[in-house]
Amino acid sequence: MKILQINTSARSNGSESTRLADLIVEGFATKNPAAVVMRHDLASKPLLLLDESTLNALHTPAEQRTPEQAARVAVDNALIAELQAADMVVIGAPMYNFSVTVQLKSWFDAIARAQVTFRYTESGPEGLLTGKKVYVALTRGGLHQNAPTDTQVPYLKTMLGFLGMTDVQFVYAEGLGLGPEAVLKARASAEAQIDAILATQ
Repeated sequence: MKILQINTSARSNGSESTRLADLIVEGFATKNPAAVVMRHDLASKPLLLLDESTLNALHTPAEQRTPEQAARVAVDNALIAELQAADMVVIGAPMYNFSVTVQLKSWFDAIARAQVTFRYTESGPEGLLTGKKVYVALTRGGLHQNAPTDTQVPYLKTMLGFLGMTDVQFVYAEGLGLGPEAVLKARASAEAQIDAILATQ
């Protein structure tokens, strides 16, 4: 089993979404001692943004790219290759201002590539990253689950599904900004959700 963990908090230390993602990964690794775990902390090692120079590099035929363009495309190629090789993806996803973090958006921008991770067909778009299980640890300061203010889950379902990853399960830790008692309640709830997931494996 190859597990890819993507931590998308802006904090490398003290992130609740990273802590929960760690628990998920550690639980599966314990059950699968031969598992190989690949981790990205996008706070300590931010991804390059999808800017004009990147777009120019991506739209330049490989044999015509400058050394700088080739090096830029190679960064995203490596991210795509490790995702293609993964059997399981675990994402720590805090809510910032009712949305995903710029770190997570940058990861999606890096891995979404036509004819590589998705393609357009006569019957519509087809995701090419199939056969993967995805777990997303969602952390929120308020209470948003199943409410109009939860823009994360629809976006993540759309984005992951577009790339072919339709087997997605969410773990919720909500109310983390509502005081110490709410924090304890949110953590206990999220950890119980993780225990339930691992119990079925």
